[in-house]
Amino acid sequence: MKVLKFGGTSVGSSNNINNVINILETYSKSSKVACIVSAVGGITDKLLLAGNQAKNKDKSFVNTFNSVKDIHIDIIKELNTSQSDTILSYLDEKLNALKNLLDGIYLINELSPKTSDKLVSFGELLSSFIIAETMKNRGLSAERKNSQQLIVTNSNFTKAEVNYNLTYSNIQGYFKSANQQITILPGFISKSDTGEITTLGRGGSDFTAAIVAAALKVEQLEIWTDVSGMYTTNPKMVKQAYPIKNISYQEAMELSHFGAKVLYPPTVQPVLDLNIPIHIKNTNAPNDSGTIISNQNINNNTTVKGISNIGNIALLTLEGSGMIGIPGFSKRLFETLAQEKVNVILITQASSEHSICIGIDTNDAERAKTAVDKTFENEIALHKIDPIVVETGLSIIALVGDNMKNHQGISGKMFSSLGKNNINIRAIAQGASEKNISAVIAYKDVKKALNTLHEQFFEAKTKQLNVFITGVGNVGERLVEQIKQQKIFLKENLKINLRVIGLSNSRKMVFNEDGIDLNDWKNQLFNGEQATLSGFFQQVKDLNLRNSIFVDVTANSDVANLYANYLRESIGVVACNKIACSSDLDNYKLLKRLSLKYNAPFLFETNVGAGLPVIDTLNNLVASGDKITSIQAVLSGSLNFVFNNFNDNTKFHDVVKQAQEEGYTEPDPRIDLSGVDVARKILILARESGVEMNLEDISNESFLSEAGIKSDTVDDFFQSLITDEVHYQNLYASAKAKNCQLKYVAQFNNGKASVGLQEIPEGHPFYNLEGKDNIVMFYTQRYPEQPMIIKGAGAGADVTASGLFADIIRVGNN
Repeated sequence: MKVLKFGGTSVGSSNNINNVINILETYSKSSKVACIVSAVGGITDKLLLAGNQAKNKDKSFVNTFNSVKDIHIDIIKELNTSQSDTILSYLDEKLNALKNLLDGIYLINELSPKTSDKLVSFGELLSSFIIAETMKNRGLSAERKNSQQLIVTNSNFTKAEVNYNLTYSNIQGYFKSANQQITILPGFISKSDTGEITTLGRGGSDFTAAIVAAALKVEQLEIWTDVSGMYTTNPKMVKQAYPIKNISYQEAMELSHFGAKVLYPPTVQPVLDLNIPIHIKNTNAPNDSGTIISNQNINNNTTVKGISNIGNIALLTLEGSGMIGIPGFSKRLFETLAQEKVNVILITQASSEHSICIGIDTNDAERAKTAVDKTFENEIALHKIDPIVVETGLSIIALVGDNMKNHQGISGKMFSSLGKNNINIRAIAQGASEKNISAVIAYKDVKKALNTLHEQFFEAKTKQLNVFITGVGNVGERLVEQIKQQKIFLKENLKINLRVIGLSNSRKMVFNEDGIDLNDWKNQLFNGEQATLSGFFQQVKDLNLRNSIFVDVTANSDVANLYANYLRESIGVVACNKIACSSDLDNYKLLKRLSLKYNAPFLFETNVGAGLPVIDTLNNLVASGDKITSIQAVLSGSLNFVFNNFNDNTKFHDVVKQAQEEGYTEPDPRIDLSGVDVARKILILARESGVEMNLEDISNESFLSEAGIKSDTVDDFFQSLITDEVHYQNLYASAKAKNCQLKYVAQFNNGKASVGLQEIPEGHPFYNLEGKDNIVMFYTQRYPEQPMIIKGAGAGADVTASGLFADIIRVGNN
């Protein structure tokens, strides 16, 4: 004998019912089958709604009734196109009885538990009859047996208690004489020992199936639903979730308690007592392996079996110094809640006895607070304890696994991974059995928490990075293309799943929580919404994704001013924009503090030397205990390009224009040629070496003509270069006469910094610096005479993009 149960979604449409019938037909070829079915999906809720509408004198109960009627008629017609008269006749009879019952409720203004059980029983009676008759019409050996004739209960309406001796005897007697291959039984419904209609409460159809399976002592109970088993976590929130093949009864009950809707633990007690395995299967994918719940063949190498959550939680805190050392506070608290029929979901108490926290359903919170405050009103009046504090908008997340107790560090991994993603934990509970570690967090963080924990405990050490890029001009476009090119390599070799979630330029912005298709990103951005800096930040914040990184590929001060907002949300910042790190010292230090406080990386390697590892090398020197004594550097690829190409056969204006057109300077070349950009870079290096300094502390001796310095616009500036060509030729001639090269040099020594044009003699490391190259020489206590030298391309879209990319990968590797 096989016992199968199909839930409301499995019988929620004619297509699904056809799937059920096909499954039953296949099973019946090798064994007799007992099939327990729920009401058509959503019907029980509609019946209760109609009952409450009728009780409240709301005539719309008729519309709700008609909706119930139409749903069943449509299903019958779709299932039985030519032989539906018998079923429709039965349906009319039952629907007339249902309408009469609702009319009675409307007249007397009352919906008692007894009447409620009669009302909701129509759902299972209708679905079971439709399925059985449809199977008979198709020539299958099938009969319906009304479970009310088999399952005997007391008169505790809405949640009746089963008389197992009588019930088991009835079931065994019936199936001993039944000749049909397939028996359809309505779940959930029963009758009292006095003949009154009763129901088995929440999860009642599972309960019916467990009772039948236990009575017949079958080898396995199959529960068919709309998912392929119990998942490692909620697949609607975590796309990487997958079905668990084997799980113990205890693990399944823990997961079910904490929100896994596949199973309601109390209902499977009959099969648990007999150690009958439960197999969770998918009606729409019958060939999927599903989940087997038993105490055998459990994979003991798996520490955490699943992650689950309960929403709509309120946290109640009873606190006060008057509780310490005084017996009875907990007893009075829980007695009060029990009297109010408030279910306690989570309990935690400090060892100091100064406070007790409990998690309950938010719908019970106000009632619980009123009752508890009344119970302790004397202690509150004497200031021995505080009025109970209620926090709402919370959820519980839980790690579950029988084998967690044998592995150290599970709690540490759980809480550290949550902390790294700025998920605040309000309360923690862990039993001595160590099968469950629960934490109360904000409801808004649930999706991020589940994804974070699933990545930590179930995925092949692949870290997902969610990137948001502002500024997709020349450098930004190259960065996106590099990410597109390397995406597969990163996943396979570095175990980093890099997704671009948001893109913005000065006009448009676009977001996709599942990752923007980088084959079509330009078109998506073109058709995106209007861009604003505040709107972009709000979208990043609202998406609340784990391991989020904001990438600034602009030179915009308004963007730089938002870094603190991102860091406070534990969103990492990667920037080639130098404004933030060269801003006021207090702001620089604030960003550093926020990065540490909120565990949000703040990386800006490309601020100095584009893709060269200048800042990273400096940080490593300092971290290893070395001390920077002096820095000498050529830090402007654009100025190096200009002076390497300027001579007595060229015009200074033409060389600067070429540098601008080839992207070596900012769109406004005054930023580069004024030396401000280089001053910012040496300031950043000085600060990273531990010196407190501001931009105005750096000596900047300009080589520009007076007209160039005072120019108001870019056009005026270029005109000044033409007008003052003699000034620039004189600079070149002076250097040439001494056999020197012109280089724009930044220096830091003894706590002071300067930038300016210098004549570099032959033999100096800067002399042969070509093209757009940069060079940095670090003199330290360990490198006092021969400096550590970093040299290479210091400007250009590709190398700058690669520097940003490297910082993103650094975040992934940490």
